[in-house]
Amino acid sequence: MYNNNRGGLHFGPLLIITFLVLVLVPLVVLCVFRFEGKPPVVQIHPGAETIGAETDLTITVTDEKSGIKKIWIALFKDQKETVLYDQVLSPGLFFTGSGIHEEAVLLTIKPRELGLSDGVADLRIAVSDCAMKGFFKGNRTYIEHKITIDTRTPSVEVLTNSHNVAQGGACVVIYRVSEQAESGVWVGDRFFPGYPGYFSDPDICMAFFAFPYNSGENTDIFLTAVDSAKNETKAGFPCYIGKRKFKNDKIRLSDNFLRSKMPEFETYGIGEHASLKEKFLYVNRTIRQKNNDTIINACKDSTPEILWNGRFLRLPGSAERAAFADHRTYMYKDKAIDEQTHLGIDLASTAHSPVAASNSGKVVFSDNVGIYGKTVIIDHGFGLFSVYAHLSRLIVTAGQEAEKGEIIGYTGATGMAGGDHLHLGMLIHNTFVNPLEWWDTTWIKHNITDKIEAIKTTSQKPEATES
Repeated sequence: MYNNNRGGLHFGPLLIITFLVLVLVPLVVLCVFRFEGKPPVVQIHPGAETIGAETDLTITVTDEKSGIKKIWIALFKDQKETVLYDQVLSPGLFFTGSGIHEEAVLLTIKPRELGLSDGVADLRIAVSDCAMKGFFKGNRTYIEHKITIDTRTPSVEVLTNSHNVAQGGACVVIYRVSEQAESGVWVGDRFFPGYPGYFSDPDICMAFFAFPYNSGENTDIFLTAVDSAKNETKAGFPCYIGKRKFKNDKIRLSDNFLRSKMPEFETYGIGEHASLKEKFLYVNRTIRQKNNDTIINACKDSTPEILWNGRFLRLPGSAERAAFADHRTYMYKDKAIDEQTHLGIDLASTAHSPVAASNSGKVVFSDNVGIYGKTVIIDHGFGLFSVYAHLSRLIVTAGQEAEKGEIIGYTGATGMAGGDHLHLGMLIHNTFVNPLEWWDTTWIKHNITDKIEAIKTTSQKPEATES
């Protein structure tokens, strides 16, 4: 009997420990975890201020503790509530909750199909989690977000009558947009933004655009305007495309030339043991493309003002050595090894001739650019840029103003140049164009300035008169 009693005494504490582990600890965890009081977090992407004719809206809900139970979304307008989403994600398990800690709801909202008119509405969102707080109702988040329904597309009125553009050339179109919108011209797959603010009427925009040298006459050209609700309008306009024939040229490469030039490009990752031919092809293809991208990226943002005046200057006393859009075949040991297009005009004068800014503007780039060597890029406003390459010395720095005729550098043979000369390029935003047009006073007058002045005159709002 005595031994039995002692055995019983040992069994009692074991029961207590077992009870604590199996019952009390889970209850404590349950109270801390399942009776938590942190409500779900709701985010609207993007920060929705407007809904257009068809708008994608993403609602992201997070709940770090017990997990998401239910999401309800509705639009309230004109005393009518339209439910967009109503879903119980999970009722939740007793100890673990729902296990759903993040949920993204993608909604495609088409107000007209829902019978909703334009105007201000309330976006209502209610979310609950799986906490046991509030007699198992859980924590609840409710928000109301003011949102404007706007299903009307902006209207576009083209104000300029003639639009003549040659292959590799430039043009300008002026138009009126009915509301504030991002607008511009599409030429094939290239976009040229338009800017308001030049004319007294704030609704009038102007876009300079280019027609690529290698685009055909069937290339689509049209205006587009997209408002804050992503409603888009497209508008065609008459545009005459002038065909141009570009020259073919052969560039003969010697071993002496390649030996003198290839060391300049070794920092670009050319294989140390590659042949001269392999090195050249890497430079002329891969590095050329990277360098063109560098120039185009430098011309991404332009001042929405016309900074230039009159025709653009040419390098004094220079002879043209290569034309715009020349199709070049590179010959090595009497064999064609590559083909590229020359995207500028080469002008040769005496060695180290001073190079002037062809017109007034702002320097946006002054640095070395691979095959182009030491290069300066000037923004002349409204997407028009000039490029000066192969310079031996740079005089200006990015950010400074450049006056027409001001010296910005000196001609040289840096980059992939066979001799001292200036490579002059012109761009409209992302597209190289023919500099010849911008040297021509008559072309500028008929195709650019006369059109601008005509709209200036007709768009002037009459002054109020005293009665």
